[in-house]
Amino acid sequence: MSSAPTTRRAARICRAMLPSLPDVLFGVLLLALCARPAGFEALLADGDTGWHIRTGQLILQTGRVPAVDVFSFSKAGEPWFAWEWLSDVFFAIAFHWRGIACVAALAAAVLCGAATLLFTWLLRRGSGIWIAAAVTLAVFSASSIHYLARPHVFSILLYTVSLRILDKDGLSSGRRAWWLIPLTAVWANLHAGFVAVFLPLALLAAIALAQRHFPEARRYGWLTLLTLAASLCNPYGWRLDWHIARYLNAPWILDHVQEFQSPNVRSEGMVVFALLLLAGAGLASRALGRGQWFEGGLVLVWGFAALRSARHIPFYAISAAPLLASELALAWGRLAAGSSAKGACRLFWHAGQELGHSRRVTLWLPLAALAILAVAPAQAGFPETRFPVRAVERAEKWLAPWHGTGRLLTSDQWADYVIFRLYPRQLVFFDGRSDFYGPALGSDYRALMVAAPDWRELLDRYSFQAALLPRDWPLSTVLGREPGWRQIYEDSVAVLCVRETGGALP
Repeated sequence: MSSAPTTRRAARICRAMLPSLPDVLFGVLLLALCARPAGFEALLADGDTGWHIRTGQLILQTGRVPAVDVFSFSKAGEPWFAWEWLSDVFFAIAFHWRGIACVAALAAAVLCGAATLLFTWLLRRGSGIWIAAAVTLAVFSASSIHYLARPHVFSILLYTVSLRILDKDGLSSGRRAWWLIPLTAVWANLHAGFVAVFLPLALLAAIALAQRHFPEARRYGWLTLLTLAASLCNPYGWRLDWHIARYLNAPWILDHVQEFQSPNVRSEGMVVFALLLLAGAGLASRALGRGQWFEGGLVLVWGFAALRSARHIPFYAISAAPLLASELALAWGRLAAGSSAKGACRLFWHAGQELGHSRRVTLWLPLAALAILAVAPAQAGFPETRFPVRAVERAEKWLAPWHGTGRLLTSDQWADYVIFRLYPRQLVFFDGRSDFYGPALGSDYRALMVAAPDWRELLDRYSFQAALLPRDWPLSTVLGREPGWRQIYEDSVAVLCVRETGGALP
């Protein structure tokens, strides 16, 4: 008699040891991002990763979050909000473990974790394996424009978590929605994207108020206020929220920072985004017609935001995914019900629903994440076609001959890389922290970038000692011939010029 329970227990143990479908999806997506060294380089295509790592190292060394700038000579010692300090610490720990490739692997694991969470969410909503996988892959492709080793990867994950919590709360109101309060407190120290959680909360409160569901309106209103209060749990307090609000609405930032510009529908991922946008707009109107104000309204608001700024594309794609998957499942279910019992439409529908019951995540997922961190290739790094990797290696004595007093002109992206490679021996003029430098210094930087008529006066005003310039900058073709300057290095990516001071150059 005891053999039957033992057999069932053994079967459960065997099933628990096998990877689930979400585990498999996580592994496939992780391999898609990290199977080749080029995948790691794609994740490191933004120079901001460099100064984030150095900031994390400073925090670990000093035990405190920076309050003033230490990377530039143009605004040295001025107040600076290192609002992504906790992400910087994670990046620094990963870097100390296995180098820059490990930082890229960490970002990849977080992004694939967000996609897997979305996949299991769609399965729980009854979409079935085929629809859930297709929609998740579409979201993954559309969001890939921002798949970079930067702190915003944590916002992509935590926004997915937040919407899933609110979706469960909508099905049965309970205590789970209040988990958004501590979640926001952590999020506010990881990335400024924590402000995204206020939109669905405020929308739910407004809809409940419009429908005269006053207890629900009060509940979501309090939840919105308490999450806002939780965001103040950061080293800078209320000043961080005020700084972010100013940053997100600064005309100079909106006009000149690329990720704040409207998306350019050229790449495969952007074509997928355009298709999701068209489908989402059509389905949102149907949802509003059926009284699904939250689902439809959220898709339309984020769709408009994504059209204005490419940085909002992942938030739109994640918000549109549940509505899109549900509508596809509803349409397919109706077709299956009207088809023959042995027809392919019905057979695939029922197979997808049956397979969709396997939605648990097992120990295989964190093991796969740890594995990719542990085997990250040591030779991977910032791509040489985008950054002055060879120039820094071969001309380092020219770039950093002064201990802590180097005054270098370079692009904002390259300045991030220089901070990573040469800080504290070399200081920069203008790097990727556009919120810190502001429009006045930003205008001088752009004037130098295009060799505006006052470029000579700007070179003297800031007392540049060296200029590491991209080949496509107009200044790179004229500075080497300028009296008092000398070109000492050139390759297919960069030109390095140094100021002659009258003595022997190093």
